[in-house]
Amino acid sequence: MPSKIEKKQAAAKLRKPPRDFSYTQNRELSWLRFDNRVLDEAFDETVPLFERLKFVSIFESNLDEFLMVRVGGLSDLAELKKQPVDNKSNMTASEQVDAVMAEMPGLLTRWESIFKSIEGKLDTLGVHRAHIDSLTPEERTFVTRYFQAYVSPVISPLVIDPRHPFPNLRNGALYLACGLDGATDEESLLGLIEIPASMNRVVEIPSPTGTYSYILLEDVILACLDSCFGSYKPLDRALIRVTRNADIDPDGEGVEEEEDYRQHMKRILKKRLRLQPVVLAVSGSLEKATLKTIRKALELSRRSVFTCDIPLDLGYVFGIEGKIPEHLRNELLFTPFRPQPNPTIDMTRSIREQVLQHDKLLFYPYEAMNPFLDLVHEAAYDPECISLRITLYRVAKQSRLCESLIDAAENGKEVTVLMELRARFDEQNNIEWAERLEEAGCTVIYGSEGFKCHSKICQLTYREGMALTRLTLLGTGNFNEKTAKLYSDFMLMTAHPGIGEDANLFFRNLSLGNLRGDYRFLGVAPVGLKPLIMRGLDREIQRALAGEPARVFFKLNSLTDREVIDKIAEASCAGVRVDMIIRGISCLKPGVPGKTENVHVRSIVGRFLEHARVYAFGVDSDMIYLSSADMMTRNTEHRVEIAFPVLDPTCRALVHEYMGMQLRDNVKARSLTSDGTWVPVERAEGEKPFNSQEALLERAYRNAEAAAQQRAQEKERVAEEAIQAEVEHGAAAKPEAVAAPPVNEPEAAAETAVEKAPEPATATPEPAAEAKPTPAPKPQPTTPEVQKVQATVIEPEPAPAPQPEPQVTKPVSETSTRRDKPAGKTKAIERHRPGRVRMGLGLIGLGLKTLITGKTK
Repeated sequence: MPSKIEKKQAAAKLRKPPRDFSYTQNRELSWLRFDNRVLDEAFDETVPLFERLKFVSIFESNLDEFLMVRVGGLSDLAELKKQPVDNKSNMTASEQVDAVMAEMPGLLTRWESIFKSIEGKLDTLGVHRAHIDSLTPEERTFVTRYFQAYVSPVISPLVIDPRHPFPNLRNGALYLACGLDGATDEESLLGLIEIPASMNRVVEIPSPTGTYSYILLEDVILACLDSCFGSYKPLDRALIRVTRNADIDPDGEGVEEEEDYRQHMKRILKKRLRLQPVVLAVSGSLEKATLKTIRKALELSRRSVFTCDIPLDLGYVFGIEGKIPEHLRNELLFTPFRPQPNPTIDMTRSIREQVLQHDKLLFYPYEAMNPFLDLVHEAAYDPECISLRITLYRVAKQSRLCESLIDAAENGKEVTVLMELRARFDEQNNIEWAERLEEAGCTVIYGSEGFKCHSKICQLTYREGMALTRLTLLGTGNFNEKTAKLYSDFMLMTAHPGIGEDANLFFRNLSLGNLRGDYRFLGVAPVGLKPLIMRGLDREIQRALAGEPARVFFKLNSLTDREVIDKIAEASCAGVRVDMIIRGISCLKPGVPGKTENVHVRSIVGRFLEHARVYAFGVDSDMIYLSSADMMTRNTEHRVEIAFPVLDPTCRALVHEYMGMQLRDNVKARSLTSDGTWVPVERAEGEKPFNSQEALLERAYRNAEAAAQQRAQEKERVAEEAIQAEVEHGAAAKPEAVAAPPVNEPEAAAETAVEKAPEPATATPEPAAEAKPTPAPKPQPTTPEVQKVQATVIEPEPAPAPQPEPQVTKPVSETSTRRDKPAGKTKAIERHRPGRVRMGLGLIGLGLKTLITGKTK
């Protein structure tokens, strides 16, 4: 009778490969290579030392999510009698789990070694993590007192024995585990202490000036563990952490009749905390019997237990960044940066008017998100704005955007929010915001069953008389103020009527649950996005077959969709050059002879997370789309996604420039080889290093500075022209000024002061000086008046003078004074009547002068 292994081998032979796997690779293994690439940044000595430590933490965080979602889901599938087969590697679920587990030890060894190396270097510089086996007497005294005062009253030690069953260990929580030597003849027992999540994990300990020393909360408890279990004596001790399966389908669980969807999601989140364990991480040393007890209770195999000698859950690293001594910050951290103003947007003007004039393209994190946030806030209070509609996937916990939506609803606007509650690991935050928005009067709807709404779209509708105008805002990333400072993304702000009509139809279809809408400009998944990609590739294939130059460019986070991969391979065989920048997973292997020879794949991992999606077709990129969607089957077929065209020539040129800079990167870029591994990009002889992210950051600062200078020069020019016009007007008005009653002359000066107030505020005092040499037929009394006006607003006269008296009373008598003036003078003044802002600034100037002179009349 054949053995179990022989049956498995026979089944593998009978399996008929339905596809060509020579140019594709397994998704899970590709992802592990990406995370290893993240860890490479920790080994890069050109990166500041503490930033390298943050990359170590990011590697671990990425790996945790991978184990919870991907390995957790595959583990469930591996239990099936008839397992599904991966269409990129022809591997079953159990084979994929085996391959992942085989890769894990090497990755974790690399991770542990670089953590120790970086921490050792930080220690020599004065950033020190205390270890319990090397505490000084003073430090040990501090730790003991801290434990007794703050920690001991909070923790709840558990003794596990036949009368006290093994508890549920929460997903991702930290526990101290130890074997206990009982006072009786009982077998050794198990002790557990959960590290309180309510307390600060990083405990600062006294250290010399200019240094920073700390100890982790779990080490505080470990140092005092002997006093935690009464008469029981700990035999061994270690920190443990369970990672559980988090791949739970909210729709697959079924919504109970008359159950609010938010309540359903809350129930799902509680269930996720108790799903099947995937791996157990152990930091420290446990006896075999103790470890076996824990492993058996969690129903884990030996290969699912990983041991290390460094802290678990390195998320605390980000919390100590702010504690680094000031004199070390420049050496240990990236140079601080602030997202710059978009050079094409004047933040002193209405954002709405500027978008109506010209499409705007924001580029995070190099440029600030403020224009979008200000536009929504402006709409919330604009009487002409009648509705705001938006899709939200991941929202910041402190969201200015959501506050503006609440303001809009409270101001009587029609506000519709599609809140996606199924955004993995952000469900609770989204639930809370959904409740707040609904309480404020917003109409809150949720994504369709089985289809997450991952699109990023907002539409503002205005009524101007009988006409409607729409501003449509489309992004490649979330409407999230926090990630906009960390993730590289685009946002298009447009008043294009066709895109506006499509966006209006999109929101109408979403509210009706219709996912099969027909759109003219937008490519909307699950129906219209993949065909858009296929049409673009087919166009370039036809050009190549006709002997014309043909090219395709993709910027993606991941590429796993088999149909798209096969079409790219077809394009390569036809002679189309395909350039791709893929940050994470690439199931396509480039450079395979006869299959993907014309495909070139790069990855950029650096200071900012590359998150933008770009699809460009043509040698000159004459057709460019930005999108929220990666080329993954889940995005193209099982989510609501949007790809939107860049039609404005200026915006198109900006995207084209960005693509070129990313392709030039030879510092942070890596090339994907035909065997599926990443290697550094080779530089040509004499080629200078080029870091695209740093270059884009420098470009943002340079463009913002140039735009600010240009606007300042323009304001100065306008101010000078206004002064020149005033001087000329004064010369023309001389006869009337002479004929005017003397009592009104100071009032005329005050009137001029109100009218001229804005110029000095926006320019410099220079125009006032330039008014002197202005050519005129003969000396006029008006010109000195202008000079006095400038002095009044910019620098009030220190000595008391009679002029302020009529200026103080002027606002009250302005109308009557104008009636008393001769017709000619009145007409001249009416032509230059100040607006509200200019009038207000003038009055402020007069008020300041009054305060200085001390006169009220």
